[in-house]
Amino acid sequence: MSDSLNAMRRRSVLEPQWFVPALFVVALLPAVIGVAGTASDLLADTRFFGSNPIKAVEHYFGQWTLRFILATLCITPTRQLLGWNWLAKQRRTLGLFAFGYLMLHWLAYALLDVQLDWHDLTIDLAKRPYIMIGMAALLLMVPLAVTSTKGMIRRLGGQRWNRLHQLIYVISVLGVIHFFMAVKKDIGQPALFAAGLAVLFAFRVQRWRARRAA
Repeated sequence: MSDSLNAMRRRSVLEPQWFVPALFVVALLPAVIGVAGTASDLLADTRFFGSNPIKAVEHYFGQWTLRFILATLCITPTRQLLGWNWLAKQRRTLGLFAFGYLMLHWLAYALLDVQLDWHDLTIDLAKRPYIMIGMAALLLMVPLAVTSTKGMIRRLGGQRWNRLHQLIYVISVLGVIHFFMAVKKDIGQPALFAAGLAVLFAFRVQRWRARRAA
């Protein structure tokens, strides 16, 4: 029995050859669907995103942003629980996809909703606090994306780089709050994201306490 468990553990630390191509296909597919669906609704008068496609696609890209943020935060517990240490190098990939979907979310708002009218944008920021929260999350995400390269890691040093990238926890909380405030009444989906985030935070707190107690 012990031999079979050891064999399973050895297999678990090897990265499957198909994983990276599959990750990129899965990660890019929602963007392709979102952009194509929006173009179809606006140019061909279809109803892929319903009767209000602009708001719908904003929420669509926003939800995919949160999914990729949660997926990024899942890397560490997955590595620790299953021994899949090769996943560590995919954290940056998932984080960059999260930033990409956040930019699509913002572009859907800026280009399609307020149509780059900065007067309307400032009015929206004053009237809708959740937009300010979303903008704060976007601004905090920028330095994480900029410093995601190996060169920037070397320049900053591992310790400073790690401290900077702990902003992902703040960003994830701001993202969930933004989602709760944006949907107002239908809080089912934001509640699911909040629950997932709570589980991931609880795991990290438990591990931190275990290290302190050791």
